[in-house]
Amino acid sequence: MTQSPSSQTYAFNGDADGLCALQQLRRAAAPGYDADARLVTGVKRDIALLDRVPAVAGETCTVLDISLDVNRAPLVALLESDVRVRYFDHHFAGEVPRHPNLDAHLDPSPNTCTSLLVDRSQGGRFRLWAIVGAFGDSLTVEASALATAAGLSPTDTAALEELGVAINYNAYGETLADLHVSPVDLAAEMLPFEDPRELLARSAAARRLASGYREDLELARRLEPHHTAPGAVLYLLPNAAWARRASGPLANDRAKAHAASAVAIVSPKTTGGFLVSIRVPRDAKISAEVFCRRFPTGGGRRTAAGINDLPEAALDGFAAAFLEAFRLG
Repeated sequence: MTQSPSSQTYAFNGDADGLCALQQLRRAAAPGYDADARLVTGVKRDIALLDRVPAVAGETCTVLDISLDVNRAPLVALLESDVRVRYFDHHFAGEVPRHPNLDAHLDPSPNTCTSLLVDRSQGGRFRLWAIVGAFGDSLTVEASALATAAGLSPTDTAALEELGVAINYNAYGETLADLHVSPVDLAAEMLPFEDPRELLARSAAARRLASGYREDLELARRLEPHHTAPGAVLYLLPNAAWARRASGPLANDRAKAHAASAVAIVSPKTTGGFLVSIRVPRDAKISAEVFCRRFPTGGGRRTAAGINDLPEAALDGFAAAFLEAFRLG
């Protein structure tokens, strides 16, 4: 999905981390808050975005929360076309191009996310939005610590956590039609608010996401594991829009419920095959990203990763490999 032309383009993940990173930078771009910027985004797994950015000399592109490794070729093409690129991300990057037009802020540490990298670059100027993004990206410990340091009450902290989780949940879907609110529309809804608590108080879209999250997750929590082993739990979701939306939040929810185990959520795609979300403990012997990269469309980070297109014929092999890789003992 794209918006109207502009000399400034933002290519960003449509989840909470990408949106909250975007919100901080757009608020920092006052006056006007970059309201006319071109936005390039999609559902959470839609990360090959830079080939949709026009290569116009002298323009600026800011990239948020999408893998440099996946976007390497179009990134190099933009740089060589004299497009200035700011790149903030916490996923596997591989070799980073050396180019005078690239301003890279990359950190794959398991205790950070793109919203926190932007927060660092802005000196904490929009810290509350960084907290929302960190909560949405399941960095509960880090987000809670920042909330405490910012002097937030337990009630306000809980509200920001709920908002982050709801924004993140909204991005999970196979297509934009699965989502309650498109990421472009949600970015526009967020833009006027310097304080996310104002968004919660005044936005019908925010309330819609919160209620939708609760309803979908309640359905998802009724599911029984498809496969279990000591240290590994696998869920197979039904082929339904609510299940596709709930796949990521369910992975986070079940990871908390099975804190010592790796969790895999396998969701059927309408076009065939499966979408996979994996969460693993921070001290797991194999990282989620390393495991998922065994598969052609896999990637992510140490504690949270996924596979964008697992063929139907590969499901049994994936399940066996998952249970074997993360089995305890």
